[in-house]
Amino acid sequence: MTRHRFSVEDFHRMVEAGILSEDDRVELLEGEVVELSPVGKRHMAAVKKLMDAFFPLQARRQALLQVQDPLRLSPDTEPQPDLAILRFREDFYAGKIPEAEDALLVIEVAESSLDYDLKVKLPLYAKAGVPEVWVVDLESRRVHVFRAPEGGAYRVAEAVEGGPLEALGLSIPLEEVLP
Repeated sequence: MTRHRFSVEDFHRMVEAGILSEDDRVELLEGEVVELSPVGKRHMAAVKKLMDAFFPLQARRQALLQVQDPLRLSPDTEPQPDLAILRFREDFYAGKIPEAEDALLVIEVAESSLDYDLKVKLPLYAKAGVPEVWVVDLESRRVHVFRAPEGGAYRVAEAVEGGPLEALGLSIPLEEVLP
């Protein structure tokens, strides 16, 4: 079976043509349009708690918070992470979609998507050079932390089940990000 792969530009043209709407819960991964998992209440609460924890960085204009918006990783891959902490730009990325090199930290919240986030999305973030990725596992109440990308994997991986999460000069108690 032959599959047709789409570029990021094709993907955006599908939205412009009305084939996909901006409200469709889809993302482009390695040329394929993939439907995202439904978002539950615990997932929504976790994203809001994470935004609150990282808001001081945006308030001090040290970073920008991006919630469930595209992050271009390659010409054929544009996921929509639950939260991306981006390098600060005065124009708030009005002129371009943020790319992997703009990301300081990417966070995926997994209520029913843990395997998908770890096995499919994580290698794409590593391959693109995103320096740090967190996968918040709501079922096990832990955060998988990945740092130091090399090729399609991260050299440093740990699961935080207690104690604080450390990133970008912040120390965030685990209970502050779990609903």
